[in-house]
Amino acid sequence: MNESTTANKTIPKQESLGYWLKKIYSNFWVQKLARTAFTIWFVTTIIFLLVRLMPSNPIEVYINELILQYGLTYDEARDQAASLFALDLHSPMYVQYFDYLNSLLHGSLGTSLRSPGTPVTSIILKYLPWTLFSVGIGLLISFTVGVAIGMVTAYQRDSWWEPLVSGMASVLSSIPSYIIGIVLLVVLGIYLEVIPVNEMRGSMTPGMQPGFTWEFISDIFFHAFLPIATYVLATSGNWLLTMKSSTMSTLGEDYVTVARARGLTEGRIITAYVGRNAMLPLVTQLLISLGFVVGGSILIENIFVYPGIGFRLLQSLNTRDYPLMQGIFLIITVSVVISNLLADFIYGWLDPRVRVAGGE
Repeated sequence: MNESTTANKTIPKQESLGYWLKKIYSNFWVQKLARTAFTIWFVTTIIFLLVRLMPSNPIEVYINELILQYGLTYDEARDQAASLFALDLHSPMYVQYFDYLNSLLHGSLGTSLRSPGTPVTSIILKYLPWTLFSVGIGLLISFTVGVAIGMVTAYQRDSWWEPLVSGMASVLSSIPSYIIGIVLLVVLGIYLEVIPVNEMRGSMTPGMQPGFTWEFISDIFFHAFLPIATYVLATSGNWLLTMKSSTMSTLGEDYVTVARARGLTEGRIITAYVGRNAMLPLVTQLLISLGFVVGGSILIENIFVYPGIGFRLLQSLNTRDYPLMQGIFLIITVSVVISNLLADFIYGWLDPRVRVAGGE
């Protein structure tokens, strides 16, 4: 009897542990956090492998540069490169991988190969703010303009100009952003010569002292004008069409009809009923778009020679600077994943049915 009783008592404890583990993981928020952590680890691993599968390596690229620029022999260039790079490419891949993960766990992204002694973190902190500034301002302007015009076109969908606006928005949203940037550069800077393209290169005028002054603020907007204009033109059409579709769908809802039957003013209906509900899908889309702010500027910044994180990423790709490439790609991955997680959290908070469907 004692053995049977002991066995019977053991089974509920085991089942209870499995039950609680399953219950914890079935929670909507826990699932999202676990998937986010797994996604970051998985993408980080893929980036590590892809970077090393690229043709050539940083040592070979540097050797070729020394031979072409200074006319050194291969042996002389190899000796100079070996003394510069603290990188052992001959160690097994799994050893390099675990060393990289160990550095990440200790909060280090490593040291740039082409800038010896310079931490990758400091390079990212130097270039990232300019990308956040230019792409962020462009995204906010395009979102505001697109939402406002989209709502107006939904209300004026029977007007003569609505097809023109919608058609132009469709065309702009289908053109790649770098094509728009090249057109702006060629038309405004070369043919019409209405903007001084050479003076607009860089993030600010040499010798300009940063500070909350009108001279500094106007100067950084002057240098970021073309990238911001490109982002606005490339994304505002999509916001316009999405807001127009969402508003038209909301206008057909029963609660809008009831609000009009109650005699509410059109302004009250727009702000309290139509606008608020039509904006819900766009808020989620905006949060997701914020994650692409970091990585959505590679070609644009290089077209306009704007020193943001995308400009620095292309340089690291050309020189095969492994630590810097991995660091920038990691920042892009984390920003995209975290923005999606934030969008899930906010949407789950706004709509409890999402949390229930997610397993809570």
